[in-house]
Amino acid sequence: MRFSKLYAPTLKNAPADADIKSIELLIRGGFIRKIASGVFTYLPLGWKVIKKIENIVREEMDDIGIQEMLMPIIQPAEMWQQTGRWDDYGPEMMKVKDRHERYFTLGPTHEEITTSIMKNELISYKQMPMAIYQITNKYRDEIRPRFGLLRSREFIMKDGYSFHTSDESLDEYYKLFYGAYEKILERMQLEFYAVQADSGTIGGNGSHEFQVLADSGESDIYYCEKCSYAATDEKAVSGKKFIYNSEDEKELKETETPNVKTIDEVSEFLKITKEKIVKSILLKGRNGWVLALIRGDFELNLSKIRAIVKDQTLDLGDPGEIWNVFNVETGFVGPVGLKNVKVIADISTENMKNFVTGANKQGTHFVNVNFKRDFKVDIFEDIRVIEEGEECPVCGNKMKMKKGIEVGQVFKLGTKYSEAMEAYYTDEKGISHPYIMGCYGWGISRTMAAIVEQLNDGNGILWPLSVAPFEITVINAATKDEEATEISENIYNYLREKNHEVIIDDRNVSPGFKFKDNDLIGIPLKVIVGKGIKEGIVELKLRTDKESEKVQFKDTDELYSKIKEKLSSYIPKNR
Repeated sequence: MRFSKLYAPTLKNAPADADIKSIELLIRGGFIRKIASGVFTYLPLGWKVIKKIENIVREEMDDIGIQEMLMPIIQPAEMWQQTGRWDDYGPEMMKVKDRHERYFTLGPTHEEITTSIMKNELISYKQMPMAIYQITNKYRDEIRPRFGLLRSREFIMKDGYSFHTSDESLDEYYKLFYGAYEKILERMQLEFYAVQADSGTIGGNGSHEFQVLADSGESDIYYCEKCSYAATDEKAVSGKKFIYNSEDEKELKETETPNVKTIDEVSEFLKITKEKIVKSILLKGRNGWVLALIRGDFELNLSKIRAIVKDQTLDLGDPGEIWNVFNVETGFVGPVGLKNVKVIADISTENMKNFVTGANKQGTHFVNVNFKRDFKVDIFEDIRVIEEGEECPVCGNKMKMKKGIEVGQVFKLGTKYSEAMEAYYTDEKGISHPYIMGCYGWGISRTMAAIVEQLNDGNGILWPLSVAPFEITVINAATKDEEATEISENIYNYLREKNHEVIIDDRNVSPGFKFKDNDLIGIPLKVIVGKGIKEGIVELKLRTDKESEKVQFKDTDELYSKIKEKLSSYIPKNR
């Protein structure tokens, strides 16, 4: 490829709306262009990277014997209504009507359609286990598309599904996919964690996420350096113990707290610590209202409470609706006397006595509130976000936290979809059973963004060799010099014959301009042919090196051995 013919419109300055490094560098480097909020076009450089990521994923899927197919993006509503996810999935689902007023969705995922296909084909235990995958576009109507390719409305994804007659068989395939996902990330030379994760709208009874480490990551990963425990903030628990309070119960009192709503304000006004306050948070889902109770110094984990009530539509109540239904402002909500709600209390509150809550009356709080005597809790569960430094639930060591970007996730679905869609096989005795299923997703376009978030410096992107749009760039730094031009062309053609992905920067612009563009794009190795060629000097410079290496140029074969040596030593790391 010649740079003079390459469609890669690079930019000097970051786009005004670039909120993270990856979207800035991918747009500046001429990889993608924004069409609308959360919708992007992949230019030739971006598409080359996407196809390389796809090929790595495809090779690892093929290596474990998983067959590729392609399913339609548009899916009839009836399938999703069968599983209950038409309503449960929430407003992120893109729903459309055809001319006959029939509802469809632009598939955010493919569990329903896969199960629907297989129920008519997998009818005997002899046909299983069976696993398939596809790579296609997915659609989710994000309320606030942001972070470029990390949270977009249209994205490229690999999703796989497996079908089994036993939990043991599912476990085997779960491990196969788990191992394949580790290999994918290792081939891309990325730092990552595989962590326990929440199943979310997909459901099931077990899940792991594969998180690429990055300071800009949207996930908090809690991990233990002593043992193997690691989990996302949505799933992480700790071994923290809460001391039993043995003090006597005191008389319940109503106290005026005018204009005092927040935990900090209540703490200061009543001269008490946050640990003596119980926050009361009203949430609403498809089955009605839920009141979450949590100690004042902790934060509610929405993912945990959604999993407990099995309702992914559960969300913070609208203040206006709370006023209309309960006649109270959110800052004064409390459990005493509150009716028609399911009460779920965090385990941090279970041993508390004589605590403070809202009194369901404007400008008023209750003091000396106690469980059982003053109100009833339906269940005590872990519904809080843990904090760095808390005890590991496995070994008790202090946990640490890093930021990560999810690129892959594996799920044990069990029989959630097969039972709902009546997808059965017949065993050796002629008895029917629902399939036991697994699901395995990988974000192709997210991976491109995650790589850039982890691997960049002040000059641009640091692509791993396995996904770089080009391995080598030959830079003619003296385009008016006939000898330099001839040798540049010779090296370029030689590398092409050796089957390297190489581009020659033959543009009639300054060497500095060429260097900046090539660094921005992130090509791993520069071969620089300039005025030094008069003394038989060619320069080699890895993208991660500060200085170039001057190499005596006698013939192309000898130079090639140096180029191979350089490439083999390339490790994309931020300087």
